[in-house]
Amino acid sequence: MEPVGTEGRFLELLSEQFPTRQSVFTEIINLEAILGLPRGTEHFMSDVHGEYEAFEHILNNCSGVIRERVRAEFGDELSQAEQDDLCTLIYYPEEKLAKTEADLGTIDLAWWRVHLLRLLRVAKHFASAYTQSKVRKSMPVSYAYIIDELLRDQAGQSEDRSRYHERIVDTIVDTGSGPDFVESLAALIKRLAVDRLHIVGDLFDRGPHADRICDRLLEMPSTDVQWGNHDIVWMGAAAGSLACQAAVVRNNLRYGALSILESSYGVSMRELALFAERTYRDGDVLSPIDKAISVILFKLEGQLIRRNPDFAMDGRLLLPLVDVEGDCVRLPDGDAPLVTVDFPTLDPADPLALTDGEREVVEAMAEAFADSERLHRHVAFLYERGSLYRISNDNLLFHACVPMTEGDGLFRTVELRGRRLAGRDLFDWLDREARQAWMEPDQGNLDLMYYLWCGPASPLSGRVMKTFERTFVADRSTWAEPRDPYWELTESPSVCKQVLREFGVSPEHGHIVNGHTPVKASSGESPVRSCGKLVVIDGGFCTAYHKTTGIAGYTLISDSSGLRIKAHRAFTSIEDVLDLNADIMSDTDRFETSDRPLLVEDSDTGARIRQRIVELRALLDAYNSGTLKERAALG
Repeated sequence: MEPVGTEGRFLELLSEQFPTRQSVFTEIINLEAILGLPRGTEHFMSDVHGEYEAFEHILNNCSGVIRERVRAEFGDELSQAEQDDLCTLIYYPEEKLAKTEADLGTIDLAWWRVHLLRLLRVAKHFASAYTQSKVRKSMPVSYAYIIDELLRDQAGQSEDRSRYHERIVDTIVDTGSGPDFVESLAALIKRLAVDRLHIVGDLFDRGPHADRICDRLLEMPSTDVQWGNHDIVWMGAAAGSLACQAAVVRNNLRYGALSILESSYGVSMRELALFAERTYRDGDVLSPIDKAISVILFKLEGQLIRRNPDFAMDGRLLLPLVDVEGDCVRLPDGDAPLVTVDFPTLDPADPLALTDGEREVVEAMAEAFADSERLHRHVAFLYERGSLYRISNDNLLFHACVPMTEGDGLFRTVELRGRRLAGRDLFDWLDREARQAWMEPDQGNLDLMYYLWCGPASPLSGRVMKTFERTFVADRSTWAEPRDPYWELTESPSVCKQVLREFGVSPEHGHIVNGHTPVKASSGESPVRSCGKLVVIDGGFCTAYHKTTGIAGYTLISDSSGLRIKAHRAFTSIEDVLDLNADIMSDTDRFETSDRPLLVEDSDTGARIRQRIVELRALLDAYNSGTLKERAALG
């Protein structure tokens, strides 16, 4: 009797992968065993903003996880200086070996033996949390067999086995493979120390090396990104939005980070610079190039706003309200003095129209963004590994906010392109539109990319941005950017639970993880809020924020013991790490502890495995009942 229906067809397909009862037995046993392993460590970072060196170091030390393991493993054997030395060897093996050789003159066999064995002990601990198959897949291919053999070295093994492993280590050194092997072991330790990395938005802007951060993430197999507003404007620029392109150029000009455009992505500023030089006067509060790109941006933005009245962004249409003769702009609350009246390209009859010179700049800019292969590779990565939000093990991750209404705490209904959307529906629709802007761009979805960057109800922005005022208006009181009520409302645990429930996350066990708004630790602000329901991990990786936050970034760690937040102090330099073993010092706050060690069966992966076991047992029942015949028996 052949199985019928959808379930029957599914079992037939499953039987192609597991053709015999024995193969089903084996897989069920394997999956049940995996459920009993410790749950992997998740690492959450946010608002990196192009600060590559600090980002790289926190990746290398896994937010202190490696240091903690070294302390637990060798605390009774090694001095603090020796532990620091070992940690630095794991973080930067190539550089540390070069310095050690320079200091000692030569590295003898005894040194290699001692340090290889120490690295193996650390690697063994992290490997114990995973299946042998996963550990093997994480090993560098060239040394996989040797590392696998050495990781099997157990306390109390026979003398013969010990000699076998000693011979392997000695041969590694004798053949000159020591440096490569140390680098391979260090890479394996760092790979196993953290099972998954979550970036909760804003890889780009302010710092100069978002490109190097993207290159690094491309190498990592278990990474996801929740898009931030600074990511989405770059994504829009790569997709072809002229307004996004102008915003990216202006942002990087103001942050003093033009090198990422010109040197890293090949987006030349020559046309803009030449146009600015011949059009705007020098010696003003604003430089000619700053004025040139700002005026271009506000013209493109104004055209976009008029194309999309549903964006409700008329409050940003300020360029038409500039009174050059009166040295002011006509704001709703009264006339505000301008910092400059140098607006030679502003036509009072049609203030949003580009001049011929501005159009040439915009066309050159568009061509440069379209031709940047490296930028397109990085943006493709953001689409492949990224999304507007993510749910992972009862943690709801998104960059900024869920738009809400003041007072009643309801999810704000936003009308966009004929749709009325709120809460999760708004996120899901915007996520689809953002992907469409990359795959099949048209004016509508490209405009939405700019809305996501700065729209008043954008879940990536969550504030009324005052870009024009901050550029051209002297009165700083006009610069205030009102925030979405979300941040005040989520001070209440009940509202946080409401948000979690909206996204299908357990309100009792779940947490919201945000970035976007720097936590002013120096003023007493805490990243852990609403009785632990909300965790804000923007602590200021960006150097410009250090005075505001008082620290140099937060990271969140979720492991088999629970949740803890790491507050990092400023990273100095790789040179200091090598010369002084100067790690990033971090303060740990464990704010949620599990009453028992969490296992794979307690995770999303565990839920998927249990479902797979149910399917396999159904296949086994089909074999046992004769509904399906074993494929081996069919010959």
